[in-house]
Amino acid sequence: MFIEELKLTNYRNYKKLDLTFDHKVNVIIGENAQGKTNLMEAIFVLAFTKSHRTPRDKELIQWDEEYAKIKGSTWKRNRSFPLEIIISKKGKKAKLNHLEQKRLSDYIGALNVVMFAPEDLNLVKGSPQERRRFIDMEIGQIQPSYVYHSMHYQKLLKQRNALLRELQKNPGMDRTMLTILTEQLVEHGSEIIKRRFDFLQLLRKWAKPIHHGISRGLEDLNITYNSTTNVSEDYDLSKIVNVITNHFNEMEAKEVERGTTLIGPHRDDLLFYVNGKDVQTYGSQGQQRTTALSLKLAEIELIHNEVGEYPILLLDDVLSELDDYRQSHLLSTIQDKVQTFVSTTSVDGIDHDILKRAELFHVQKGSVERER
Repeated sequence: MFIEELKLTNYRNYKKLDLTFDHKVNVIIGENAQGKTNLMEAIFVLAFTKSHRTPRDKELIQWDEEYAKIKGSTWKRNRSFPLEIIISKKGKKAKLNHLEQKRLSDYIGALNVVMFAPEDLNLVKGSPQERRRFIDMEIGQIQPSYVYHSMHYQKLLKQRNALLRELQKNPGMDRTMLTILTEQLVEHGSEIIKRRFDFLQLLRKWAKPIHHGISRGLEDLNITYNSTTNVSEDYDLSKIVNVITNHFNEMEAKEVERGTTLIGPHRDDLLFYVNGKDVQTYGSQGQQRTTALSLKLAEIELIHNEVGEYPILLLDDVLSELDDYRQSHLLSTIQDKVQTFVSTTSVDGIDHDILKRAELFHVQKGSVERER
């Protein structure tokens, strides 16, 4: 899987841009605030229909313009096909093979991308929200129907929280609607949790040996799911539904008192252990970074195993954040099998054969020049 061509219109600081790429490694070089991260972001948006940097789509549209457009010619399953995202102040459209998709969940998964940026090094020690976002993005790529359940869950959660706030003010209100919303929330929430459990089994399978290798055989990585709903990884879907339903019944009075939904996948977390110790609390910075790198490399292999092709890898200003050993391990792992985009202020200090054979692009003030 790879991107052959990328076209941008009114995207961030790019008025018009049309680039073709090497199937192996492409290095985007530029000083800060020139547009190299915008270019990486555009590829991410082409895959996920949203940015990893901002939840506000209007920020992607160039100042004083009505819309932004990202078009990509991609190669997957031995054929070329076009993708297109149009972002306007009225909303967002996603086209696959020139056909507009009625639901964004029907589009996601057409292009598989793994992003590794400096903030991902904080995946282990950062907030639970960052880890939930990580797992949601990756499951959505290989199971587009997961996006459907996630979107419905978020919509129902918003409605339920609004109702809980009303009940907080007026405890005597009829609770029939709360029962209905809870049943629907449990339905989608149970699907989300079951799929997270299934994904976690796959992630462990790939991350454990990768981490063992990066740590030179000294560390053993384990990942667990920290649920707020008293469910276990060995439960089937029907048991998950029953357990969560009972837990919501037990929590109803407290939720009305607090005016918010206190349990569910929106409050769950991932926990990482190295040699039996919680990495977030007791791990060194090196162990935390090795864990984050192991997760990203595991993502690549997991997606390849599930969809039959390697995803595109975006390394956004991250190589300079890794020491020589982890940097070399990363580049050696992806060599000659993953189309990779590397953004950096300079290639100086990155000594690896893979970069010597890369296509180089120089970015300055929203203009991109290929090095000849």
